[in-house]
Amino acid sequence: MWFLDGEFLVGALISMTTIAIQALATVAVVKFGRISARHFSPRRKIITLIIVMGVAGVTLTLAHFLEVAVWAFMYALLGVIKETDAYYFAFVNFTTLGYGDILPAPPWRVLGPITAANGMLLFGWSTAVLFAVLSRALRILHLQ
Repeated sequence: MWFLDGEFLVGALISMTTIAIQALATVAVVKFGRISARHFSPRRKIITLIIVMGVAGVTLTLAHFLEVAVWAFMYALLGVIKETDAYYFAFVNFTTLGYGDILPAPPWRVLGPITAANGMLLFGWSTAVLFAVLSRALRILHLQ
């Protein structure tokens, strides 16, 4: 069966790993947002909001860089692409940019679209987290 092919199993394994990274980043961002909005100076509401959202955005961005690195590591390990091109190739797919200037080895061609689907899911998740943190911070800081 095509979905039990090694390519799909590898894609699922990497996707589960990146989802775990995203879950950890989400917990960190939510906890930081909750603590920060309550403990920073109530007189400096805008500064507090900027700090909370800045830390949340940077944390989630760093999580995405790490998630791309997981894909790149597996691409290099499996010989899907030249090791020197692995991070670039993973990033182009993860962000759905899809230049198409580098092609993977034929047995692994579906990993690119799997990477893209995983990236779309995780970027959407990050957007939802940022919106949730912003909404909560605005409520706690009485800026709504």
